[in-house]
Amino acid sequence: MKEWEASYIAGIIDGEGSISLTRMHKGEFRRPCISISSTDKELLIYIKSLTDGVINNKKNYNPKRHKDSYTLTIKKKEKVFEVLEKTHPYLRVNKKRARAIWILKFYDKVSRRNGKYSPTLLKQKLQFEEEFFLL
Repeated sequence: MKEWEASYIAGIIDGEGSISLTRMHKGEFRRPCISISSTDKELLIYIKSLTDGVINNKKNYNPKRHKDSYTLTIKKKEKVFEVLEKTHPYLRVNKKRARAIWILKFYDKVSRRNGKYSPTLLKQKLQFEEEFFLL
């Protein structure tokens, strides 16, 4: 991804996207996730070509009044980190920039690959999530 592409994607994330921690399955710990919603599927296809991810259709309950819309979701940890690393300097929305930096700085420190946590590590993991959502 070129620098101008990273800044462009940052603008899209600022306007139409979110940086969050989400659960993939019930009972799991939260993981970083980037999602971008748009009615312009071509835009999401372009961003997907640079970042990976999955594009899903959103259900349109009233096609006479609303355009079809789509969501690009980036869930693979390596791709999320790659996108955040390249785009965070260009993010202008303070909350989104703060969340990107928080994930880059602390997520790996509080997350175990095997998902097994001692009581101390579990407390750190839950505190990380709690503080993330306060940003």
